[in-house]
Amino acid sequence: MAAVPRGSERRRPRPGSLERPINGRLYRGTWALLGLPLLLAAFSVMRPAPLPPPQLPPVFDQENARLLAKDLAKRFPNRYPGLASARRASDWFREQLRPYGLPVRSERFTAEIPGRGRAHLENLVVEAAGSSPQTIVVMAHRDDTGAGAGANDNASGTAALIELARAYALPRGSPAVHVTPAHRILFLSTDGGAFGGLGAAEFLTHSPERYNVIAVVNLDSIAGSGNVRLQIAGDTPRSPSGVLLETASARLARQTGRRPAQPGVLRQLVDLGFPFSLYEQAPFLAKGIPALTISTTSDRQPDTASDVPERLNVDRLGQVGRGVQDLLGTLDQGAEFAQGTSSYVDVGRLIRGWAVELVLIAALLPFLGAAVDLFARCRRRHIPLAPALRSFRSRLVWWLWVAGLFELFALLGVWPGGEARPLDPTGGAGRNWPAWGLIVLAVLAGLGWFVARERLLPRRQIGAEEELAGHTAALLCLGAAALVVVAVNPFALIFLLPSLHAWLWLPNVHRGPRWGRAAVFALGLLGPALLLGSFATRYGLGWDAPWYLLELRAVGYVPLIVVPLTAGWLAGAAQLAALAGGRYAPYPSASERPPRGPIRVGIRWIVLAVRVQRRGTSQPRQALER
Repeated sequence: MAAVPRGSERRRPRPGSLERPINGRLYRGTWALLGLPLLLAAFSVMRPAPLPPPQLPPVFDQENARLLAKDLAKRFPNRYPGLASARRASDWFREQLRPYGLPVRSERFTAEIPGRGRAHLENLVVEAAGSSPQTIVVMAHRDDTGAGAGANDNASGTAALIELARAYALPRGSPAVHVTPAHRILFLSTDGGAFGGLGAAEFLTHSPERYNVIAVVNLDSIAGSGNVRLQIAGDTPRSPSGVLLETASARLARQTGRRPAQPGVLRQLVDLGFPFSLYEQAPFLAKGIPALTISTTSDRQPDTASDVPERLNVDRLGQVGRGVQDLLGTLDQGAEFAQGTSSYVDVGRLIRGWAVELVLIAALLPFLGAAVDLFARCRRRHIPLAPALRSFRSRLVWWLWVAGLFELFALLGVWPGGEARPLDPTGGAGRNWPAWGLIVLAVLAGLGWFVARERLLPRRQIGAEEELAGHTAALLCLGAAALVVVAVNPFALIFLLPSLHAWLWLPNVHRGPRWGRAAVFALGLLGPALLLGSFATRYGLGWDAPWYLLELRAVGYVPLIVVPLTAGWLAGAAQLAALAGGRYAPYPSASERPPRGPIRVGIRWIVLAVRVQRRGTSQPRQALER
């Protein structure tokens, strides 16, 4: 026998072999395709010019606004929608505008609030008639969660709304000149704004002016101690026009001395990939109406103990009030130039959304190229993929079974219900799941797994070709799911790309140490971790973030298409996890399967157990085994 050269057992496997099936050269070379989208993105960068300021200076009275906010917060601290105190707050709003001859129209509606059931709510509309039927909306929600006095959130916005409306009114006996706007201006005091923008959604559904709205400015918590912020995320991956954003920034910077803050680049990408916002501009953007929210607080809700009249920042209230009055005058004289919605990422300048989408799609190409090449290698080696695909199918069917049960329970009213709007993160959302419902779901899911696992259990030592087939099938299915994501919302690739690029290398490390395989697999979880971490930290949900996201689907806010896509990703992740942990088995052939399936075995055990009990045999176990 020829001697084996020393150290040959440590020789690196040949590229393209079963030990290193991924074509690293092809993978690295495909990244060059990213250059063109990046170049296009660089050329798409723009900074729209703001509209010119109005001719008249702002006359916003910050002291009067402070007194209004203090009066509302002290007289009606609990303005929870549907309560008697909330109705009295509506009467208070009317009283403040009655001396100015401004009629207030009431738009009543009902909505289901999670944890409280159906409640009667009321939007209040004040109209300043203009020469054009095109409508500019200035709005602020009047309600609060009832956890505190609600002085900043949102008595401050309501007070500013009243003060802004008074500028377009002529008090009785006043010799002042009446200001007539060029456009119709609506001052909208919404109800249910603290619970996902219920009032804004109702206005968009039933208000007679909804078809003529061309711009919306929302005021929410504008007297806090923080910097002025702009919120531009929507219920869909859309943002207000760049002209509106720059105009609002310029008018506010003129009063505060600095540009208003916005979410960082990563948070903007998360908001585009998973459209979500607690603020009332979101439903307008979903309808293609440019809208933004001006605030002085972060996404995490402020401490209710400090949300009292004594803590209002009067200077900030005045700055925002004057800035909004300037912005309103600017839009009134040129709102036609600020219309429309689009998608973009603001990095100081605006990178157009289509350019960002191209970059994300181009980042998908290296994975697709390597996965297709891996499939071709399996075909050349005549490695059968059907058993691996059937194994993936069994996992997918189980996840769809669990998802179907979840959807069924939602239809039956088992889960916490409500309108298809974002839930209040501070109101117990994600924590009020019924224990019995979760137990029933777990039992039924366990029964489904009992049926599925019979086809997934390892019964023998599998070969290297079968392992490669398992990897290939899972990666191909994940690639198919990624293509569906591209068709639905390319921005959502930000959550999928880490798993695709990390798990692509699992076939190359499948013979390595277990900790190495676990590390590669864990890298692929960074995408979902980014989404969960954003909700956990940004909205103060902590470990309740997964339950909160599930509740968003239970009420119908998250689109249904997300359910099968998530199930497909989980099935692929489960198959790759089984491979990394050494617990994978291809779908067994007919000769490898037991004569009876798990359902028939279970029924047989039940029938025989009943017979044994009736006969009173002294050897029940032997009878069952026969």
